[in-house]
Amino acid sequence: MAETSTDPRCVRQFRQILLWPLRLMPLAEAGPLRRHWEVLKNAAPWHEVEDEITGDPAQFQERHYSEFVTFLPHVQRFLYGEGKSRARHDAASPIRVFRRNDVRQVRLTHPDASVTALEVVHVDLYFFHDLDVVILALEVSAADLDLARAQDVLFRFGRAYPTFWHEDGSGGHCMRKVEWLAASGEVLATSDHEQRERFLGYVTRHRTPCIAAHWEYLLRPLVPQHADAPGPVRYSQLEFHRMPVMGYLAVACLNALTRPDFVRLGMVAAPGEEGSLPCPEPHARDFEQRHCYDRHWHVQGGSVSGTRYIASGAAFFMVGAADEPFFVDARIGLVEQFRRQYLLLFLIPHLQKAALLMLSDRLAETLNRLEIGDADSVRRFKRDIRLIKEVFLRFSHRYWFHDMSDQPPARALYCMAREFLGSQTLYDEVRQEIADMSDYLDSDSLRRQANTVVRLTVVTIFGLIGTVVTGFLGMNLIALADSTLAAKLFYFALVLIPTIWLTLYTIAKSKRLSDFLEVLTEERVHWRVKLAAFFAVWRSKRRDD
Repeated sequence: MAETSTDPRCVRQFRQILLWPLRLMPLAEAGPLRRHWEVLKNAAPWHEVEDEITGDPAQFQERHYSEFVTFLPHVQRFLYGEGKSRARHDAASPIRVFRRNDVRQVRLTHPDASVTALEVVHVDLYFFHDLDVVILALEVSAADLDLARAQDVLFRFGRAYPTFWHEDGSGGHCMRKVEWLAASGEVLATSDHEQRERFLGYVTRHRTPCIAAHWEYLLRPLVPQHADAPGPVRYSQLEFHRMPVMGYLAVACLNALTRPDFVRLGMVAAPGEEGSLPCPEPHARDFEQRHCYDRHWHVQGGSVSGTRYIASGAAFFMVGAADEPFFVDARIGLVEQFRRQYLLLFLIPHLQKAALLMLSDRLAETLNRLEIGDADSVRRFKRDIRLIKEVFLRFSHRYWFHDMSDQPPARALYCMAREFLGSQTLYDEVRQEIADMSDYLDSDSLRRQANTVVRLTVVTIFGLIGTVVTGFLGMNLIALADSTLAAKLFYFALVLIPTIWLTLYTIAKSKRLSDFLEVLTEERVHWRVKLAAFFAVWRSKRRDD
């Protein structure tokens, strides 16, 4: 990259963070609250990470303090818990983070056969209590990267699988090759974008896309839902094949960037001819108003300075000058805020959307398994719907909030992300679907209770006959006091057996008897109709049909 070191469009510092929300499938023999992360506690190469804010006080620094005070109190409790002084069982943060350190570099081969090497900063898995959702967070970095090369990395790297294939067999919209490297330079895993038949056959068999081999490797021992390989935890895809992406670009000269460059970044488009838009002008007309937060972006005459934030829901970018100390300061500068505060501001909206999509999928699957004529299926359906409702209520209480911060950039960017992702609309739809299911279950329970009350009422009315008969026998009209035990048992059985039969028969005919009682109490109905209703109690079902 030495030839680009004097290029005014050179990206002196480049960072990219990929977020990949995935749905976790239920664990075998797990309770209602599934803790998938417990499976990874002793599973190499993952290990749990203790956050500096909630861990050793000696590790707490000013940048951690700056991160903490960015958020509102209710968000602080969600992200970091309520402190060690609390004795409550739910005082800890609901977020669990696991990290692997064996992958240290990634080597990317572009479609033109050129190669870009990126340092792997972090490979993390974010688990969330009560939610069957995990988010893979991959952070990579590079120095002195050509702007067009940086755009190509942003455009092609975060793809779960190819969308098509070129004539030469390479995957469309993907890198020609992706290789994970160890610290020693050993290749740990390689992409398989060129294996067209594997991707086509997988969709044919399972009706779901096939995950590329290098991403499968990065998630192990987690395995795809339909994979043949064994695994303690299985996952499935929730969203589009392009992963949500964050980008930090410290450019040598901001004045060298043109409006098409910013539009291309905001739309995460492939590099093109210098000065050309990635889309027709009408589609980019309101780009600055919709996608740019320019509170700290200053234009004076022909010179620009400051920081431009670009947000489009699936992407977030921070662009500034490489010679601006506050922008590149690794201690309290914007580069550190990008890796921590803004990562959380970008991660939480995608967590919310992923959780809502997960709940929507579970609702659809529960309905598909329902068989109206099968009593066991109906019972499972009711149990699953009530469980989903409980999960949704916990999600609303713990993970759903409209504001995360009162700091203007953080608040504005969080609201922009939610708006572009359509989270509020999706939340309302899922809540309405669950409410409709719950109303159906409540109405069905009330209907069953009403039927039971009617049947019991009928049995009580006609049981008066047996009560009168047994009471008549209890009047000692038949003297049995001096009879033998056998005689007493005979008379007892003589009354008991017909009474039991009459009760059971009345229950069996309770619906028709209730109809007869309803006709009998109607004063305006002719006695012949009442008599017909009485005989209808014993009419055969076949005759009714």
